[in-house]
Amino acid sequence: MSRPKNQNYKGHGLSKGKEREQRASIRFKTTLMNTLMDVLRHRPGWVEVKDEGEWDFYWCDVSWLRENFDHTYMDEHVRISHFRNHYELTRKNYMVKNLKRFRKQLEREAGKLEAAKCDFFPKTFEMPCEYHLFVEEFRKNPGITWIMKPFGQHLTGKSHRHSSIYWDGSREGWRIRFQAGSFTQLVARSQGKGIFLFRRLKDIMDWRKGTAGKKLTGLEAPPARNTVNPSSSHDSRSSDDQKDEIPVENYVAQRYIENPYLIGGRKFDLRVYVLVMSYIPLRAWLYRDGFARFSNTRFTLSSIDDQYVHLTNVAVQKTSPDYHPKKGCKWMLQRFRQYLASKHGPEAVEALFSDMDNIFVRSLQSVQKVIISDKHCFELYGYDILIDQNLKPWLLEVNASPSLTASSQEDYELKTCLLEDTLHVVDMEARLTGREKRVGGFDLMWNDGPVSREEGTPDLSGMGNFVTNTHLGRTACRLLETPEVTYLPPKPWATAGTPTS
Repeated sequence: MSRPKNQNYKGHGLSKGKEREQRASIRFKTTLMNTLMDVLRHRPGWVEVKDEGEWDFYWCDVSWLRENFDHTYMDEHVRISHFRNHYELTRKNYMVKNLKRFRKQLEREAGKLEAAKCDFFPKTFEMPCEYHLFVEEFRKNPGITWIMKPFGQHLTGKSHRHSSIYWDGSREGWRIRFQAGSFTQLVARSQGKGIFLFRRLKDIMDWRKGTAGKKLTGLEAPPARNTVNPSSSHDSRSSDDQKDEIPVENYVAQRYIENPYLIGGRKFDLRVYVLVMSYIPLRAWLYRDGFARFSNTRFTLSSIDDQYVHLTNVAVQKTSPDYHPKKGCKWMLQRFRQYLASKHGPEAVEALFSDMDNIFVRSLQSVQKVIISDKHCFELYGYDILIDQNLKPWLLEVNASPSLTASSQEDYELKTCLLEDTLHVVDMEARLTGREKRVGGFDLMWNDGPVSREEGTPDLSGMGNFVTNTHLGRTACRLLETPEVTYLPPKPWATAGTPTS
């Protein structure tokens, strides 16, 4: 069960000697009304809890976590869907800082060749605090394209005569202090909002002065033809509404990948799912399924203000005049892998997917020592990967709350299976032995060290014949390694949505 902590209480869970028992009924709670709710409501033995009822499993949003986690008592068996400071990996600025720090650590401890394995994210600067470093880099390479992305925090609140804004010293955001108290409201930027490309230093200088921040508001209510032009017009809200908002927003300036791999002349990125059950020790599972998200417009660098060309977010592309709702703009990863193998051969594809495995592991290792690894927490991350023309994968970002809303029947089947398998790995019913290397579509990728596809304990001394236990894009018949649960394979994937030249 879960309940508010007693102020004198200093810990979580029951006595250390009590082991987990199989539970006949699981009380769950969530506020997400999408495929997740469908899966939870149809799971045998799971009962929905509403309002303030006690729960065993809570798929919470990050705002609840921030406000309630530190004040909630949780029994041994209780699970929630985020780590306390998940933002160390899922906020763009912290992700880059942690990766840079980890790379330096590897270079000191293992040499430059090992450190080079972390060179999978574009050159990035936090704005405005690293503005001068950015300008120095910008002038070294004139004419290249950069992309500005908000990294997640937007503060809103009613203005008061005796209020003041201040930084509370945490990594979570700004606060407004009133005479009667304080509150914080942090709204995540996502789905392509607030992003723009630029090649001139003047564009970034305008943003730094605050003018671009106002212009970006126009992206919230786009005209008929969406753009990512920082010179977009103001939105239509009244001046009174404008006064009620107090924006405090930071961005990262990131070197834009100008040579993306194209299929049918269109840009795409990959969404891959990684489930982390623990950071100490690190225990991570990689899902076999995922998808490639395509733009609806042929790629060109001659039009950097057209978001239908450069942004692959479904929320953006579905507003395109050329969007076909039945076909969508996605390929399943199996289909993508088959396409690459037909073009470049199996060896090149194996190397590419091995490089992606490296991204997943290194990024998790970079935050392993800073994430609060509470035993009640797990996290389903959505990794966004871009492939360039040299078949090099680039990490764009990691999402703490990947979209679980389906955009097509095919997407619904994928996300339903993903969530069912996530619940099997979380194992509220205590059915697993702890020795499984595959559960449904998940493969155990890292268990305090690399996991081999072969049975038994592998010899890691030379790593010559070692093959990591990952099967991304290789979906076969889905199975569970536990006799208590049976699983039917999903319907064959549809073939709709093929990008055409």
